Amino acid sequence: MTDDAFDEVTSLQARLEALRGEHRDLDEAIARLADSPSDDELLLRRLKKRKLAIKDRITVVERMLQPDDLA
Repeated sequence: MTDDAFDEVTSLQARLEALRGEHRDLDEAIARLADSPSDDELLLRRLKKRKLAIKDRITVVERMLQPDDLA
């Protein structure tokens, strides 16, 4: 593995961990907001939409980190 490839993998792993952390934080915020008797449905929908977008990014980065299978 070249230094550039190693740096790219390391960078992707760091990005993946950051996305997972943000996803966890949003999950907790959504749970707190859903438990409170609030009428802020718009905020709740926006948080859920953001959480789904982050999940999609996590999937993309995970795929980038998986080695290609040679058939």
